[in-house]
Amino acid sequence: MKLSTPGAIFIGMLQRGYLIVPSGQAYLDIPAGNLLYASVGWLLWKPDSSPGMVARVGEDYPQVWVDMFQEKGLDTRGITILPEAVDVRHFCAFTSRTTRVNDDPVSHFARLELQFPKALLGYQPPSQIDSRTRLKVTSLRQGDIPDLYLDASAAHLCPVDYLTHSLLPALLRQSQVSTITLDPAAGYMNPTYFNLAPTLVTGLSAFLPSEEELRFLFQGRSTDLWEMMEALAAYGCDLIVVKRGEGGQALLDWPAHKKWEIPAYPSRMVDPSGAGDAFCGGFLAGYRNTYDPLAAVLWGNIAASLVVEGSGAFYALDALPGLAEARLEAIRQGVRRV
Repeated sequence: MKLSTPGAIFIGMLQRGYLIVPSGQAYLDIPAGNLLYASVGWLLWKPDSSPGMVARVGEDYPQVWVDMFQEKGLDTRGITILPEAVDVRHFCAFTSRTTRVNDDPVSHFARLELQFPKALLGYQPPSQIDSRTRLKVTSLRQGDIPDLYLDASAAHLCPVDYLTHSLLPALLRQSQVSTITLDPAAGYMNPTYFNLAPTLVTGLSAFLPSEEELRFLFQGRSTDLWEMMEALAAYGCDLIVVKRGEGGQALLDWPAHKKWEIPAYPSRMVDPSGAGDAFCGGFLAGYRNTYDPLAAVLWGNIAASLVVEGSGAFYALDALPGLAEARLEAIRQGVRRV
């Protein structure tokens, strides 16, 4: 790959996925992680603009996968391979189209009468609450971002951990990055972190939580979704976009004093994995292309709709030419100003 500045920077997690989709089919040891799906969401709309990937993996992470990412059009120069084994296994089982669980893999394989994979022995789900002082081995540091990446004009931070999200936006702002979007991590979207929320959203171009995460953060303080969104925007974030799964998205355009509700495109859902991450990548592509927040949400919406119709992050890249654009026109009809 030629030494050029990537179209945008994506900072997040690469994982080895062990997945049970709603149909009951299992996929074992496949390329996974929010970084992958978010990068694909961008690439769906901007196939000629390679997204730069920033992540940390161990020496046991399959090099053949990294090579494949590059062949698919992703810029892998920001993937740091540590000189040690790093456990990046991720288990997820969908017990319905909308319900996912990440723990007790033995019971889910037994429920479906599937042989339990030896590779999942000893698996532990991630901690539910992030540390405020201790970096994880997969936390991203300033030195993990190649200098050339900092010449990019846009960046998205996928869910990683509190320390990554509290440290890196300032570095990005000091460089050439003018558009910064962030999808928060579940490890700090809880009431114990509420007073730290201003430090995370101030100065962002867009904050992109799920509705479940946002409601948990404001637990005991508010139950009104728009009130929560306005409270965060007031800290100095222009756009708040709440991902609502099959309910679509809610958009608060704080500078324009506008609120929108956008329905989800009615996809033939096969595998919901990575839908929210693909949305974020599509959103960033749309925003950088149009600087219209509503258009950006629509781009993200359609990226998610393509990803969920098959399994694997790269499924959506094989969509029929023109399909994304056709869906974009169809979904516009359902947008509602609040």
